[in-house]
Amino acid sequence: MKQLIFLLCWLCYCLHLPGQSIPVLNGKITDTSHQLRAVVVKSSKPYIEQGIDRTIVHVDAQISNTGTNTLEVLEKTPGVVVDEDGNISLKGKTGVLVLIDDKPTYLSAADLAAYLKSLPSSAIDKIELMDNPPARYDAAGNAGVINIRTKKSATRGFNSSVTGSYNQGIYWRYSGSVNMNYRSGKVNLFANLGTYDDKRERVLDVTRDYFDAGGNPLSSFTQSNYFVPVSHNGNAKLGMDYNSSAHTTWGVVLNGSLSDYHEWRPNYNYLYNAAHQLDSSVVAANTASSLSRRGNANLNYSHRFDTLGTLVTVDLDYSRFDSHNDPSFLYHTYDPNGVLLDTQQINGHTPSVIDIYSAKTDWSFPLSSSSKLEAGLKSSYVSTDNTASYYNILNGHSYIDNTTTNRFLYHENINAGYLNYNRKLSRLSIQLGLRVENTNGFGHQLGNAVASDSAFEKHYTSLFPTAYFSYKLDSAGVHTLNLSFGRRIGRPYYQDLNPFVFFQNKYTWFAGNPYLLPQFNNTYKISYQYRSLLTVGLMYDHATDLQTEVIHQSGNVFISSTGNIGERSYLGFSTNLALKPVKWWSFNLYTELNHAEYKGYLPDSYLNVVTTYFYSNASTQFSFGRGWSGELSGMYLSSQLFAQFKKVPYYQVNAGLQKKVWRDKGSIKLGVRDIFHTYASSGEITNVPNAIISFHNVLDTRVASLSFTYNFGKQFEMREKRNDNNEEVNRVKN
Repeated sequence: MKQLIFLLCWLCYCLHLPGQSIPVLNGKITDTSHQLRAVVVKSSKPYIEQGIDRTIVHVDAQISNTGTNTLEVLEKTPGVVVDEDGNISLKGKTGVLVLIDDKPTYLSAADLAAYLKSLPSSAIDKIELMDNPPARYDAAGNAGVINIRTKKSATRGFNSSVTGSYNQGIYWRYSGSVNMNYRSGKVNLFANLGTYDDKRERVLDVTRDYFDAGGNPLSSFTQSNYFVPVSHNGNAKLGMDYNSSAHTTWGVVLNGSLSDYHEWRPNYNYLYNAAHQLDSSVVAANTASSLSRRGNANLNYSHRFDTLGTLVTVDLDYSRFDSHNDPSFLYHTYDPNGVLLDTQQINGHTPSVIDIYSAKTDWSFPLSSSSKLEAGLKSSYVSTDNTASYYNILNGHSYIDNTTTNRFLYHENINAGYLNYNRKLSRLSIQLGLRVENTNGFGHQLGNAVASDSAFEKHYTSLFPTAYFSYKLDSAGVHTLNLSFGRRIGRPYYQDLNPFVFFQNKYTWFAGNPYLLPQFNNTYKISYQYRSLLTVGLMYDHATDLQTEVIHQSGNVFISSTGNIGERSYLGFSTNLALKPVKWWSFNLYTELNHAEYKGYLPDSYLNVVTTYFYSNASTQFSFGRGWSGELSGMYLSSQLFAQFKKVPYYQVNAGLQKKVWRDKGSIKLGVRDIFHTYASSGEITNVPNAIISFHNVLDTRVASLSFTYNFGKQFEMREKRNDNNEEVNRVKN
């Protein structure tokens, strides 16, 4: 450190800092007494960076991300779309593997959405988008990988940031977080603490019209659903790194989250006859409450054998997800004159427990100054226990309903290994990888008084090759051409394998499918990059045994489940333009034009649909001086088809304003999301025989946020380097 300070001082003299000169006497430099001012280094991260195998999005670069949660940040991320149920798609494809600091979450789409809502955006550093990930990442996630990296400082001494925000939509929302880091000598301690309290509203209207084989009306059904969820969420991450030597680091990381959720779910159902006269109505006063806990413990070790970069890392992980859900259904049925005909009450208790054990090791072997070989092994064991108990309430007493009550146990073991080879030539960079994964699954549906036991096993081994080629078309690297190929797998969610039925309301059920097969995707991509200004890409993806939500009806009840419907072919063209015309203005525009074809068998029909749609995401930043800056961003998604679901187009506009205070240690941010309240999820459900179904959602997405952040610690510190590849050191297995 002394040598580095001396070098900085010497460079300052050589550059003739303003107001200073170098006195020379008799050809020698004389001793003078000048005190250098404090050195302050300022830099602004670009919103988007492009890599050979990923796109990196810096969360803090957008002011309107202030006061939001991580799911809302993903909604605004170029190439990412989040629907009203929290399902995440990347470049038009569903089935994304979401990682937190390289660690899989092992959660279903609904549970993952709840967890991301509990994680404040102030705790997120950057988001890595990989539509064709390299071999060292798990092959799961047929649409690719989204890796969410939380903040962790690498500076010496103590530094911290505190953020608090208040948000107002239809109802209040507020969040707070503290990020702390202390690095001294051989020890690095870090902690991230966050809380997010949320209340919002959603209105869902559904219309179903039924016809006979000749197209004549039979009956119709309308439903208005109101959802008013209130959630209290907290999360914490604690960790320590200990450098036992210059080449060896031991580490431990503990993190967890707690979510207390309550929802009021009234809905109003009206059934009409063929003449569209009211036949009956059902008013439901439904509620739901849940308590979810998630915890993870990680032990990690890394050792660098030599100065060339030979490196080994080891990660041991244990994760547990525990949720207790208690839905309640109360139905009042009336005749056309409003006379009460029947009252039915059902209470449910649906706990779920998931335990995950994993061990992983990675090796990196430099073969020369321009080539490297990477290898790794991993093994994981997952145990899930899902219970759905439903009770009919009669005269104040509970009676279990064995026709809808069940308990499902599922165990899965995945063993994997990979090789990855990197080589850099004068203009050509090559990365070749091969991954093998062996999957063993065991499911057991426990019987009861009216249902017998059932069980199944799944065993399969698959190969997943990857290849990347990057060629500089000129010696300066101004023009670059990239090609890649990858194969991925989409394994069913554990809950989707559960064959029993779960209720949303009296006329909408969800059912599992123990016969689900894994989905496989082959992805081909070519792109051209001009400096860091323009990237143009063309992607082709073909999926077999496509997993998607399928809808079929049984009387007046619609049953939703996940099925293998056949295949999907996808062709996508994307562009990303990043400009900074002047010092105070930057602009980023991302666009997609996608064409998809779905072919396969549904429960009641054959699916053969084609869709072409357009997506765009734009953001612009302004620096006004004196600590003031502003932002305007927005997105547009045209009409599109996902198997049976046809959705209408929508757009969203956001704005933000920021003021730096207290010598740039603090910042005040004001943001507004969905200014014109145009974000919507409405459309039709197609390919249901003799029925026309439409749905319309009104979401609580127009939200104003006021946030304050204060940073503790020194403004300038020398960075300490743990090793050359933090991704490998922090990686854990799936």
